[in-house]
Amino acid sequence: MSDGLTRMPPSRMLPSRVLGIPCPSVSLLPLEKKSSTLESKSETCNVMSVKKKAFFLTILGSTFLIVLLGYMGHIGASMCFTAEPRHTNSSPTSSASTTRAVGCTTAHGRGSDGGAVIINAEGWSEDGMLHLKRTKKRLPKAIIVGVRKAGTRALLEMLNLHPKIAKASSEVHYFDIVENYEKGLDWYRHQMPYSYPDQITIEKSPAYFITEETPQRIYQMNNTMKLLLIVRDPTERAISDYTQIYSHKQEKNKNYDRFEDLALDPETKEVNTHYKAIRTSVYHRHMAQWLKYFPLEQICVVDGDKLVKDPLPELQRVETFLGLERYLSNKNLYYNASRGFYCLRNDTMNKCLSDSKGRQHPDVDPKVVAKLHHYFRQHNKMFYQMVQREFDWP
Repeated sequence: MSDGLTRMPPSRMLPSRVLGIPCPSVSLLPLEKKSSTLESKSETCNVMSVKKKAFFLTILGSTFLIVLLGYMGHIGASMCFTAEPRHTNSSPTSSASTTRAVGCTTAHGRGSDGGAVIINAEGWSEDGMLHLKRTKKRLPKAIIVGVRKAGTRALLEMLNLHPKIAKASSEVHYFDIVENYEKGLDWYRHQMPYSYPDQITIEKSPAYFITEETPQRIYQMNNTMKLLLIVRDPTERAISDYTQIYSHKQEKNKNYDRFEDLALDPETKEVNTHYKAIRTSVYHRHMAQWLKYFPLEQICVVDGDKLVKDPLPELQRVETFLGLERYLSNKNLYYNASRGFYCLRNDTMNKCLSDSKGRQHPDVDPKVVAKLHHYFRQHNKMFYQMVQREFDWP
């Protein structure tokens, strides 16, 4: 061309109207002519207007994207939670929500209680798990200390129906196993569930009751701890204890002595006081150790036999003991005739305890049963006096 400019092909020309702003067609200058100026201002596009319009649309698009991500985060948060249910404090009728997630990549979302699920210093735990805002792992305020085969699991699961209870799922065995105790309180706290500030964290380890060092160790951690002890007819408890071990032996195709052969001394035919199942059922001997450190006002003794037959009154006693508002009712319990005990329900689930609970006891010689009743009778009276409550035991 005569002006020395090389025009771009039509496919690379700017349109005459950019984003709705009039702009005459302009030929782009080659790189070697960047210093040249256009001869006519009428041929110049209002670049500043284009930038303003583009900036406005960018902001609008970003806002739409943020809203979209927030919505996707709401869905993503509900899908990525994988841990067991936890209770919320949002409503007394809402009994379950999740409190930690694995592998969730959402920026923001909503938990089932309406609280934001935040991936930041408030949301990530030290192990990289995601949990609901305002929740964290806390040391327990109450512990089910025993007794073995008296209904500790049933009691824990029933109490867990209360929205102000957060339970540790597995037995922790912190205070009764030296190797665990030496790991320290940070390890112990880490075994607890995530909970809200107004919830009571509870764990249960039945071996605590008969472990001599446990009362002092719990007292040193928290001398205001509330303790739950569930007991049942000592003879039935001993037989149930035997039944559990016998079942495990059968599963491994191992032989195991009859209950009668273990419960009675082979030479004298009197009660074998060295048999662990018998020793555990002598409740007052273990209770005396606990009363050295904790006043009776801090120990709630639950009747395990009544918990099986009519659980609600016992559960309401525990609610009062823990300072909880009355929540549990008959709507949370229903009797399962085929299982022979009560199952649990709330707005989101129906649940029975595992098949390992309520195992059929072996037929025990009635004479041995009578001998055990006689042996425990005096021990039971001493226990009644200690706990200021009587039970309907033979």
